Amino acid sequence: MVERKGKVKSFHMANVSAENLRPIIINKHADRASSLSTDESKVYTEMCKEFKEHGTMNHSANEYVRDEFWYTNTAENYFSIFKRGIYGVYHHVSEAHLFRYCAEFDFRYNHRGNLGVSDKERTKAALQGAVGKRLTYRRINGQEIRV
Repeated sequence: MVERKGKVKSFHMANVSAENLRPIIINKHADRASSLSTDESKVYTEMCKEFKEHGTMNHSANEYVRDEFWYTNTAENYFSIFKRGIYGVYHHVSEAHLFRYCAEFDFRYNHRGNLGVSDKERTKAALQGAVGKRLTYRRINGQEIRV
């Protein structure tokens, strides 16, 4: 989910269905006074009736923008950045750790210069995320090995 000219929140979902998306979109993250732009997937049809407005893009008919307001380019842009990061830097991502990669790319996107975040503020936010956490190399018989 991407807010236009704003922040992003990404999730790993093994099965995308209206039943699985509803608690995330409606109950947790989106304001019902919002206008939602989605692709033509049927999973959004009923759930999006609860929002102020819902516009869909029919990509299979080569429709990408309607009335200069309805488009999904912002979400597609974020996803392309995410995919390039996986292919170009990490090469392979385990499903078990996908939520960590999502969190990393969400942090990068949400602390970008276009939102007015300076390098100093970004660094401070990253360091605050490390407070109370230790990095360890491995554990043997439950004992931490310090290097």
